[in-house]
This record gives sequence, C-alpha cells and structure tokens, in this order.
Amino acid sequence: MRHRVGHRKLQRTTPHRMAMLKNMVTSLLEHEKITTTVPKAKEARPMAERVITLGKRGGVANVRLAARTVVNRDVLAKVFGEFKDRYAKRPGGYTRIIRLGHRQGDAAEMAILELVDRPEAEEPEAPAKAEKLAKKPAKAEK
Repeated sequence: MRHRVGHRKLQRTTPHRMAMLKNMVTSLLEHEKITTTVPKAKEARPMAERVITLGKRGGVANVRLAARTVVNRDVLAKVFGEFKDRYAKRPGGYTRIIRLGHRQGDAAEMAILELVDRPEAEEPEAPAKAEKLAKKPAKAEK
C-alpha cells in the first residue's frame, strides 16, 4: 500500500527533481503558460499555487518563502505585484492542466500548464500582416 507516500520521483534524484520543478514554476510564472508532460505538470502545480498564495498574502516573510521556489527576482516581483492584484478575489485554483495527447518521439502524454484568468497574448505579426496587405495596391486583372 502507498499510504502517506508523497510525490512522484520522475526518475530523477532529489536535487535534480527539485531544481527542475523550481525552474518549471519560475517559467510558468514568467510566461504564464508552459508545455510539459502530465506527471511533471501535476507535480509543479501545487508549488506554483503555493507561491501565488504567498504573493497574495504579501509581507517580507512570505517574499522569502516564495524566493525558495522562484529563482528569478523579476518573476518574484511579478508574483507580489501583478498576480497579487489579479488573484485577490480568487480563493485558489490558479492553474489548469490541459492535456494535449502523446508526444511523437516517446509517446509521453503531454499537457499545457497555464494560469487561469491570464490576459490573452496578442500575436504582433497578425495585425502587421493585415496592414501590409491592405496598403499593397491590388493588381488589375486583364
């Protein structure tokens, strides 16, 4: 029986696994969306939610606790600034896992781990391309 057995080992040593998860959480908070395998996403999710909760609470002690996980100071400032305001009224559940199917090379099940309520990123090339096509004079057909 597996009673009270904690987390997945992900076929890595403990320091490697912890470093990988910290980097994944930092990337998730920086880009607000990452693509990874389902087991890794399930392991990174509670860490990310805890950091966002610490950001909502604020205070020096919580900044230091969050700095254990988030390895980039700019991302840490984003957690205690932008995310604090964005998730102020949400009681939890800051992330979602969307399954993508299987990876071509090794058939690993892939997923997107993303923050909920994130502003949709606009593609800068789509409007520029539309303007370019609008400015270009149409050729007269004979």
